[in-house]
Amino acid sequence: MADAILNDLFSTNNPTKLAELAPKIYVACLAAYNNGRLHGAWIDATQSVSTIQKKIYKMLSESPVAGAEEYAIHDFEDFGSLSLSEYESIQSVQSMATFIVEIGELGAELLVHYGDIETAQDALENYYHGEHENELEFASQLFDDCYLYAVPEAVRSYIDYEMFGRDLFINDYFSLEVNGKCHVFSHH
Repeated sequence: MADAILNDLFSTNNPTKLAELAPKIYVACLAAYNNGRLHGAWIDATQSVSTIQKKIYKMLSESPVAGAEEYAIHDFEDFGSLSLSEYESIQSVQSMATFIVEIGELGAELLVHYGDIETAQDALENYYHGEHENELEFASQLFDDCYLYAVPEAVRSYIDYEMFGRDLFINDYFSLEVNGKCHVFSHH
C-alpha cells in the first residue's frame, strides 16, 4: 500500500509537486558586504555540491574586494515554507533542494515538520495515509473502514465523526496542509 501511495505521490499529475520550481540560493560575498557593496550570485541548489561550491568560488574570485574568501546565504527561493540559515552547509542545502524537487511541496512541509530528510522520507514511506479534503474526511473514512460493519444500522446516525477525528489527531495522527489538501501521517 505504501508503494502505491508513493508512486501516486511521485506521478507527474501530483498537485504537490513543484516541478516548475527550481530551488536556488543567493550567495553573497561577505568581504564586499562588509564594505558596503553587494556582490553575489543566484545558484541552482539542485546541482551537485561540487558544482555549487565551484560557482561560489567563482563568485568570490570576481568580488570587488580583493582576497574575498567568506560567503553567506542571503536569500533563497522555491524551498516552500522551509527556511534556510545564513550559514547552512552546501551539502544540506543541496540535499533539501533535491528532496523538494523529487517530492514536491509536501516534501518541503515534511522537512519543516521533522527537520531532517531521513525522518521525512521515513514518514512518507511508512506513516503516510494519503491526501484528503480535511481531517474529518480521513476520520470518517477510517471509522467506516474499521468499525462501521459492527455498528447496527439503527444507531449509525448517532456516530460522532468529528469527535472521533478530534481524538485521532490528538495523539495518533497529524496532518500537513499543502495546496488546500490535507496530507495525513501517523506518529511513529
